[in-house]
Amino acid sequence: MNNDTGIRPFRVAVPRSDLDDLADRLARTRWPRELPDTGWDRGVPLGHLRDLAAYWADGFDWPAREAELNAIPQFTTVIDGQDVHFLHVRSPEPDALPLILTHGWPSSPYEFTDVIGPLTDPRAHGGDPADAFHVVIPSLPGYGFSTPVRERGWGNLFRVAGAWAELMSRLGYERYAAQGTDVGSGVAGLLAMVDAERVVGVHLTGVSASMPFGPPIALDGLSAADRARAERFNAFQADGLGYLHLQATRPRTIGYALNDSPVGQLAWITEKFAEWTDPAVTLPEEAVGRDRLLVCASVFWFTGAGSSSAHAVYEGMRVYREMAARQADGAGGGGEGGHGTGRSAPPTGVAVFAADNAIRSVMDPDGRIEHWSEFDRGGHFPAMETPGLLVDDVRSFLRRHR
Repeated sequence: MNNDTGIRPFRVAVPRSDLDDLADRLARTRWPRELPDTGWDRGVPLGHLRDLAAYWADGFDWPAREAELNAIPQFTTVIDGQDVHFLHVRSPEPDALPLILTHGWPSSPYEFTDVIGPLTDPRAHGGDPADAFHVVIPSLPGYGFSTPVRERGWGNLFRVAGAWAELMSRLGYERYAAQGTDVGSGVAGLLAMVDAERVVGVHLTGVSASMPFGPPIALDGLSAADRARAERFNAFQADGLGYLHLQATRPRTIGYALNDSPVGQLAWITEKFAEWTDPAVTLPEEAVGRDRLLVCASVFWFTGAGSSSAHAVYEGMRVYREMAARQADGAGGGGEGGHGTGRSAPPTGVAVFAADNAIRSVMDPDGRIEHWSEFDRGGHFPAMETPGLLVDDVRSFLRRHR
């Protein structure tokens, strides 16, 4: 096992042979026949995917996108035997607060590209320099350039949170905040448990009204807005969990397809962007931009992360089910006030965007969440869809905890 704790500069450098292989595979795609009169309810429509794949093959400029990614300082280190890739941008402001941001599935640290400047250098972006952050944005193990994964267990978000705590120590940050979305919100929340003495606050987006395999949410007594979120969540449970069931039970099987077919990988990602971005837009590219969507697909394709991230989902859901079973048996839980550590839990802030289904009365019946914001636009990828709203909400919440 590699126990080197050094931090090494990193640059994205996809070989020309990989670009040629991608173009060849796209050209040789074996397209299925399309059933007439079917739309997005059965997955990504054939015509839409063919157009997107054609642009990926002949129009999308990966070398230019790669150069943009390499303009962001990037590094790798080894933690607990695993290569961990991360972006690290220090603020020019001397009193900036360190902030670690964690992406979700299906995504990568490059999801946060548009918020790095405003977070690190608010003075240059019309903000208050007192709101500045040093930002650290790791790739989850099995995602992006935190690959390959050579052993089981990195889907356990407790282990990931422990690795993030170690990363912040290696970078010399003894006091920091955490932000996360989707899977990353789970990591950020667990950082409040495993490193409570150093985490000053946790900001979450992309959180769910309930666990995906839990019971439907009762509608009685909910406000109109919360009722709409509950109905959306219940519909998602009934008809939107196919991707999760497959990855949570047979990650190797779907992994073969994702690792061998770029169009298969593209469809797998595009479907989730279509379902989870701002409901006011018609197509996912309208929410995040076609090039940004293809950067996401390209990073998954070039690193083989479709397969390894599916295994991470499998392991994460195993841990979730074990915890749920323990709680049902009355054996779970670590008590209040620091989760059984004897320390006070860091304060939490939550931002809910238009496509989200988080409901405060369900998530926070005792009113312990300090900061709760709701927005009428945006979706599951706020750093790409509504970066200004996300930056302002993070600043607002953490301003009192600096």
